[in-house]
Amino acid sequence: MTKLRVGVIGAGAFAECCHVPGLQSHPDAEVAVLCGRDWERTMAAAKRVGVSDVSIDYEAVCARADLDAITIATPNVVHARQALAAFAGGKHVFCEKPLGMNTDEATDMFRVAKESRKIHQTAFTYRYLYGVQELKRRLGNGDIGEPHYVVVHYDSWDGLRPGAPIGFREQLDSAGAGMLYDVGSHLFDLVRFVVGPIEAVSGNTVLIPRAGIDVRTGEPARVETDDIASAAFTCAGGIQGQMFASRATPNAGDKAYIEVVGREGALKASLSRGSVDVLKISRPLKPAWEVVPLPEQASDGRPHCLFRMMHSFVDACLRGSLDAEVDASFQDGLAVQQVMDAVRQSSTESTTISLDTNLHFTPFRGMA
Repeated sequence: MTKLRVGVIGAGAFAECCHVPGLQSHPDAEVAVLCGRDWERTMAAAKRVGVSDVSIDYEAVCARADLDAITIATPNVVHARQALAAFAGGKHVFCEKPLGMNTDEATDMFRVAKESRKIHQTAFTYRYLYGVQELKRRLGNGDIGEPHYVVVHYDSWDGLRPGAPIGFREQLDSAGAGMLYDVGSHLFDLVRFVVGPIEAVSGNTVLIPRAGIDVRTGEPARVETDDIASAAFTCAGGIQGQMFASRATPNAGDKAYIEVVGREGALKASLSRGSVDVLKISRPLKPAWEVVPLPEQASDGRPHCLFRMMHSFVDACLRGSLDAEVDASFQDGLAVQQVMDAVRQSSTESTTISLDTNLHFTPFRGMA
């Protein structure tokens, strides 16, 4: 069988830990070329991951007749132009999230993808966690009754660590937004994946003013994108929910999770690249969280959902269609982009309700 020949655009950390090795681990795929922006850095990355061909011209890579597919692991600002070049070259396309810098870009990307009749997939990694998939299955089977609330949560101190570098995610011109796009895209996609479309949303973002060293230039620069993003939303069927994504707050033991609450119980799945893959259940008469059995691979301690995701793209290209039960298309990427842009608009246009501070009451002074 002829192997699927793939060009990987992007020679950064995620291409090196996910895209390239994930594709290489599939028996029916090979990474034919690695494309980056800087020749020396791309050459060094290619040597580390065992790719013999290197390029710094993504348009030339997309036009190559000896390639079947392109994966895109680059800053958000170039996703659209690279994906469109890949479709123009007749390639299947796998693109990192968020799909674009805004809804208009994502709309164009989905339109061209649909017209191309090629595979188009958005990199929503958490869909490939065993716990998330089992949560969805149990929810569909009615294990916790009719769902009425969903929480998606992620927080860490990463953005405030001393000496934390400034990369493309901290700059508006290259990322478009911060935690809202970087992690919020994953979280909103999970909501859609598990409980259905999001029909209404309001939200807010927080930027903590600070400076650091830009890893691209070595010069001082200021953080420009949001450190905290939060939202309240309503899904189809009236299910309510909340999203919280932060790089500037501590966690209470669970760094990231999705929790769905129903009339007869709640299901809570951990979120990671696979190193932590756990599902728990709680019920009104037995509220203590109990661990739900998952396949043995869930507890291997490795980022297994990265390779599962990349394998899914190869399989889709060879099969000629995405797995509708799991894989996310560019249409899913567009739907998430619309939700995130609605949060940005809500944050910008929100009104503040003033409270009457002249009311006469006796303030709390402490215990007598």
